[in-house]
Amino acid sequence: MISPMAKWLVIIGIIFIVAGLAWPLLSRLGIGHLPGDIYIERKGFNFYFPVTTGIIISVALSILLWIFRK
Repeated sequence: MISPMAKWLVIIGIIFIVAGLAWPLLSRLGIGHLPGDIYIERKGFNFYFPVTTGIIISVALSILLWIFRK
């Protein structure tokens, strides 16, 4: 019998695999370059911190987990 923790780790792994495979599609949709994302470009240095993208992904995952929990 599989423990609940192992089951969740497998589900999280599958989510990461799906997200990795969908990343090229998401980049064409503009996800990751939204207003509110911090991008600093200087000579020899690039810094990118996706604040807005992270919030949107967090809300979407929270809604999905809430739906599946019911």
